[in-house]
Amino acid sequence: MYRPYHPPADPRIVRELTQVQQELRAHVRLLPLSAEPAFIAGCDSSFPTPETILSVFVLLRFPLLEVVKKIYHVGPVEVPYIPGLLSFREAPNVLKAYEKLQQQPDIIMVDGHGIAHPRRMGIAAHLGVLLDRPTFNVAKQKLTGVYQEPAITRGSISPLTDKSGELPGEVIRSKDKVRPLFVSPGHRCDQATATRLTLACRRGYKLPEPTRLADHWAGEFKQELR
Repeated sequence: MYRPYHPPADPRIVRELTQVQQELRAHVRLLPLSAEPAFIAGCDSSFPTPETILSVFVLLRFPLLEVVKKIYHVGPVEVPYIPGLLSFREAPNVLKAYEKLQQQPDIIMVDGHGIAHPRRMGIAAHLGVLLDRPTFNVAKQKLTGVYQEPAITRGSISPLTDKSGELPGEVIRSKDKVRPLFVSPGHRCDQATATRLTLACRRGYKLPEPTRLADHWAGEFKQELR
């Protein structure tokens, strides 16, 4: 996946943010939901310009997946691009967008990564800890780990493992003959829940509805800003 050139980050900033990431990681809890969710939210962020970030939440009623609310927040980019530490670049603006939701979701599906991250602290885990809300991720690209391609049929699953053999995520074929998705828990969620809800939120597209709609509305809201 192409990314524009970014100058190397200040080593001091990298050390400081890595330390904060390790501290946040200590608070991650992986456990099943205590009850079936009534509301699920999709979350996505994009960058309309190099200096601004737009974060979107789409709240849906589960399991019907009816859209209840869609909101966004635009703010300045305050942290440089640093691989492995992207959650610090996105999270402050995402939190401000979340404040605009009058109805709290029971769980948040994040376009990004959860514990399937080199330090087990992708944006889904990061947000989950800061909000103390159940979160998991659905990503289109692998960030870490190895896997075997799941079968080409819709609903096929294979494990995503790291060098030690631990399972930080699963690889899911959400639609026949399309590239798979990478799903992992973030916080107050386990892998079984993340996988089950990903499959339950499919409506004929590659992406499950919460993140598909968050991505769609990010594009619509960008147009409003022009």
